[in-house]
Amino acid sequence: MNELTVMPSDIRSHDQDMADLQRAVALLEAPTLTAKMANLIGSPLEFVVRKLPSAVSSRIQSVTEAALYKAAQTALWSMDKQQGKSASPRLHKLAAAASGALGGAGGLPALAIELPLSTTIIMRAVADIARSEGFDLNDFATRQACLEVFALGGNSGKDDASETGYYLARGFTTEVMRHLSAELAGGVATGGPGVLLGLGPKEAGQWLAKLVEKVAVRFGVVVSEKFAAQAVPVIGAVAGATLNTIFIGYYQDMARGHFIVKRLERKYGFESVRLVYGSLAGRIS
Repeated sequence: MNELTVMPSDIRSHDQDMADLQRAVALLEAPTLTAKMANLIGSPLEFVVRKLPSAVSSRIQSVTEAALYKAAQTALWSMDKQQGKSASPRLHKLAAAASGALGGAGGLPALAIELPLSTTIIMRAVADIARSEGFDLNDFATRQACLEVFALGGNSGKDDASETGYYLARGFTTEVMRHLSAELAGGVATGGPGVLLGLGPKEAGQWLAKLVEKVAVRFGVVVSEKFAAQAVPVIGAVAGATLNTIFIGYYQDMARGHFIVKRLERKYGFESVRLVYGSLAGRIS
């Protein structure tokens, strides 16, 4: 006798899960971090960023990549791995505000000190939310999902401006993972969109370095914008703290929405959730 294949039910028939998905859509399709920072300083950030010398922009990008790599390696080590534990968003916001005051007052020299600290705080905040949504922090795929959040804050400069949204950004990391799986020696198995399985220590190190490199391009966009905003004369150290609070708050919102969606995808399937998400996002737009 053949085994029956149990198909996941339709998310639209479950009120609580639909409410969770609606919350995720509202968070993930909210105004961008760029728009929020521009609103604070009262000036388009693209104009301010264009005034940065190329040497400064290059330095910001290199510091960003190093900070993200360090955060990905160290942020989870001291965290309690208990799945489902409630998140502590206010604690992380307070820590981010303190580090932001340093960055706002010190300019570029302080960036190399402040950015690794604030990026680690954000990474821990993202992981804190992942854990509260029932994800295992010991799972390699969860670390990848945490890194994905940092790709949700800015585009690569090559994206089609008419194609925005959460699943487009997810597509970016999926494409990165597809290329990585081909590059890694011996090849690796994939588990769902963009998840690599069966990596040894050497391959895991290669994977982390390459993924961070790609994600840092996008994260570096908003770091450059934040740095430029802090350089506006009327901003100063006080707004450095304010900007960091906005900064971490945005990534906390992205993380909450991201891990709600991924939790629902585990239950109902990737494509099923993506289609309903698109319908809800269309209503917002």
